[in-house]
Amino acid sequence: MRKIFFRKITIFVSLIIIGVISAGFFITQESRDFRIAKNLDIFFSLFRELNLFYVDEVNPDKVIKTGIDNMLKSLDPYTVFYPESEADEFALMTTGKYGGIGSLVRQNGDYVVIVEVYKGFPADQAGIKAGDIIKKINGVSIKGLTTENVSDRLKGNPGSEITVTVERNGLESDHPMKRERIAIPPVPYFGMIDSNTGYIRYINFTAGSRQDVKKALDELKNRNATQIILDLRSNPGGLLTEAVEIVNLFVGPGNNVVSTKGKVKQFDEEFKTTRPAVDEDIPLAVLINRQSASAAEIVAGAFQDLDRAVIVGQRSYGKGLVQVTRPLSYNTQLKVTTAKYYIPSGRCIQALDFSNRNEDGSVGIIPDSLISEFKTKNGRTVKDGGGIRPDIEITPESLSQVATELYLRNFIFDFATSYYWNHPEIKSPSDFVFTDDDYNDFRNMLVSRNFNYNTVTETSVTRLIESAKREKYYDVHKELFDRLKTEIVHDLDHDMMIFKPEITELLEQEIISRYFYEEASVEWSLKNDEQVNEALKVLNDTERYSSLLIGTQGSVITASTDPAGQR
Repeated sequence: MRKIFFRKITIFVSLIIIGVISAGFFITQESRDFRIAKNLDIFFSLFRELNLFYVDEVNPDKVIKTGIDNMLKSLDPYTVFYPESEADEFALMTTGKYGGIGSLVRQNGDYVVIVEVYKGFPADQAGIKAGDIIKKINGVSIKGLTTENVSDRLKGNPGSEITVTVERNGLESDHPMKRERIAIPPVPYFGMIDSNTGYIRYINFTAGSRQDVKKALDELKNRNATQIILDLRSNPGGLLTEAVEIVNLFVGPGNNVVSTKGKVKQFDEEFKTTRPAVDEDIPLAVLINRQSASAAEIVAGAFQDLDRAVIVGQRSYGKGLVQVTRPLSYNTQLKVTTAKYYIPSGRCIQALDFSNRNEDGSVGIIPDSLISEFKTKNGRTVKDGGGIRPDIEITPESLSQVATELYLRNFIFDFATSYYWNHPEIKSPSDFVFTDDDYNDFRNMLVSRNFNYNTVTETSVTRLIESAKREKYYDVHKELFDRLKTEIVHDLDHDMMIFKPEITELLEQEIISRYFYEEASVEWSLKNDEQVNEALKVLNDTERYSSLLIGTQGSVITASTDPAGQR
């Protein structure tokens, strides 16, 4: 069988070579085709020798997949090969749907823990909660398996039965259920922020997501919303056609939203709005951040170029590349970059230049010398080559080191789990109050679990002392170094007091999500959201809103954070 396989490959490569030699193409094309055939032959010969002579058995699936992945890495990070085994991941990326129980998991020592349960899906209906540790799936222990392995076992065909054994408060229990088609909602929350302002959180551009945004917009208008905040923060994008549809909700027919241009001219296309808008006049603010990418940037950029909305936040990611999916043999798929997209002013917002790599293979940011200026519909100046620059720039405050450590090392998560089981009586978000006694309980938990951490300052001093010892300066200035090390050491009680507002906010948001799911968690987080507050300010200031959209210079306004408004 192996000889037959290699013989077929040899015939295939030979036919390519013969076809190239006999085609009579131009010299340049003929030379390129020959190089392709030559390198395919080299690759085949190399694999054949490995398969025959390598000391251990060669796994052809693994070796070829590694070769493909590394080949594609030399192009750009968005050109990706999906083997048949990753069909679920591919479907989730394009549709937001998969067969499973409706939960998120992460590693927790030898097991995995439930991080989030989606409201109304099998895991939720079966009584599984965030914080539960998965011990078995269908009676088989999952000890030692990775998060990816466990996730694969939880997924399956809709309607198939599965029993998940979890540990909660030291006790194990079985939870039988049937898998369902899980659809991650593209609009996890919408609501009224005040009597005039509607808010829509939009997290991914999956197939049909326009309907969810339209439903939210219609409902908010029915609640007498006279202005809208569309939140695209950390939205990684998705389907380009959905981006056009979202713009069309606020912009009437006949307006250019995005065009694509690439090597293969058949992929060049111009996308315009085609439907009547839901509301062409309602004041609109769009929130973006550094993780807003691709289709999210098309929407924000089109609104900016058409002078339809004020953009608030941080400069977006800068992904101006278009991908299409191509079916391959044996149920595999290739997502390949085919073009760049250009928004209405004619600019491309791609930030990284993958076509001109540095000598070491790294990718550089498009230099300022190659960045061009363009004009919006009203004549404002906008620029290409680095994402969408907001009209009002908000620099978010970073978390303190102690808050970051508490979050990343799951102390926030673990306390929320404990709190949930000790306070089962909370009926609504309005009933929830996180008290000083609760905060002291959290502090006592940290002490009991010997929580400790090093600040960036302490780490820097340690490295300074190590360098001084290597260079033999330490002994000369030992007293100075020792005093410095003593005086900059952090104190947990001090840090817990100084950074109490931000630690409390993290705890509150995590606890709220345990009782009332993601929807309530999003709503709770808006109370102290500086970007939302700035969007409210500009929407409520009609003169400022209009001047930003009609201004001749289109200059970026940096909004300062009001310390009194922070908790």
